[in-house]
Amino acid sequence: MELVSISLILLCMYFLLKVGYELISCYWLTPRRIMKIMEKQGVRGPKPRFLVGNILDMASLVAKSTSQDMDTIHHDVVGRLLPHFVVWSKSYGKRFIYWNGIEPRMCLTETELIKELLSKYSTISGKSWLQQQGSKHFIGRGLLMANGDDWYHQRHIVAPAFMGDKLKSYAGYMVECTKEMLQSLENAMRKGEREFEIGEYMTRLTADIISRTEFDSNYEKGKQIFHLLTVLQHLCAQSTRHLCFPGSRFLPSKYNREIKSLKMEVERLLMEIIQSRKDCVEIGRSSSYGNDLLGMLLNEMQKKRGNKFSLNLELIMDECKTFFFAGHETTALLLTWTVMLLASNPSWQDKVRAQIKEVCNGTGAPSIDHLSKLTLLNMVINESLRLYPPASLLPRMAFEDIKLGDLLIPKGLSIWIPVLAIHHSEEIWGKDVNEFKPDRFASKSFAPGRHFIPFAAGPRNCVGQAFALMEAKIILAMLISKFSFTISDNYRHAPVIVLTMKPKYGVQIRLKPLDP
Repeated sequence: MELVSISLILLCMYFLLKVGYELISCYWLTPRRIMKIMEKQGVRGPKPRFLVGNILDMASLVAKSTSQDMDTIHHDVVGRLLPHFVVWSKSYGKRFIYWNGIEPRMCLTETELIKELLSKYSTISGKSWLQQQGSKHFIGRGLLMANGDDWYHQRHIVAPAFMGDKLKSYAGYMVECTKEMLQSLENAMRKGEREFEIGEYMTRLTADIISRTEFDSNYEKGKQIFHLLTVLQHLCAQSTRHLCFPGSRFLPSKYNREIKSLKMEVERLLMEIIQSRKDCVEIGRSSSYGNDLLGMLLNEMQKKRGNKFSLNLELIMDECKTFFFAGHETTALLLTWTVMLLASNPSWQDKVRAQIKEVCNGTGAPSIDHLSKLTLLNMVINESLRLYPPASLLPRMAFEDIKLGDLLIPKGLSIWIPVLAIHHSEEIWGKDVNEFKPDRFASKSFAPGRHFIPFAAGPRNCVGQAFALMEAKIILAMLISKFSFTISDNYRHAPVIVLTMKPKYGVQIRLKPLDP
């Protein structure tokens, strides 16, 4: 009996020592080792504080820069949204290290090195533990947060949903949903309304489209999921400050309880949709789980694959959450910022409208074949993505030691690519970098993956890029054909970042029907 007790005590001591070493290694030894390796290569940065790193410095700088709205509509927004980048790049140069809590990150703005990282090291770089933990209850381990072999297999399973004929088949949903939105705007105008917060309309529209694309006939339930995920997004945007301290994610705090409650409700709604599909197949009412994204994932789950990777219900729910968020959020913001830019630049609005009328033969609803001919609209969308990229930064963590140009990047170092700063770099784009000039995209001198990376680049670029651009072109073409619009006097230009870049107070525009 005494021997058993001693064995248990030794086992507990071993466990505590192991946990203690892992904590010290994670929170102190590994970050310091990385910092020393980078310092030897001349890469330095602001001094971090214990556990919180430079989070408080960043929060203070952002709070100060965003405390007031901008006086006029102008697009010099890097100092407002990434003030820490401006301050630290002036002090430490193009490359510097800063600390996101216990995670060291290197800022990288050199386009050749970014291209090499995104194209050459896609399988041995990805999302860090902190990022995964921060979004665990929001989008889980779906494609956006997957790494290594899991990412590779998930990408190959999901990619066909956004290619070829499958992609083209979504156009009907997009046109139908847009017609309903335009009708709702017309109805409101008949009641005397002239001013509209267009961001709300775009958010509802893109949520409706992705609901139908992802869940088909269950899109009403999809709308409930969309609402819950929006609340979760705002909570998860605060995750960094809650993950600095060891074990904080296990504490029964109000923050943790609220997040877990919302996650459970989202998954309950998803399971209801999934179970109804399974029931239809089991009782013979249907021979497949459906042709939408959810049906495709459920059909894939039944296959026996040769590799060790397999889909399960938890991963399917994570994929649904990922594509629901990515499929509506970024496109809604792209549309909202583009409408703001066109409302502020009526001459470009007129040019685009004239080309739409010519290409679409006055119908206003473009077909798939029309989209490639809407060159001016494409230029406007690209310029909108340049000035206001929904994802303002692109993070990657090295899972192995890698050689990047003249730098040795040690395993465990996160690389921070400030997309917004690159898109607003005078060195790359010229003196007119902060002006709205869509015709800069008339030439192909700014190749994707080098200077213009709103959807990332390389093998790990956004799988839904073609879907988002097709959706944006259809919606904008139909809106521009139906109405002319100007920016309202009530619009206050105040971009902010809450995971994605948003207009703080929305975008108010005044609409005028083109065909009374």
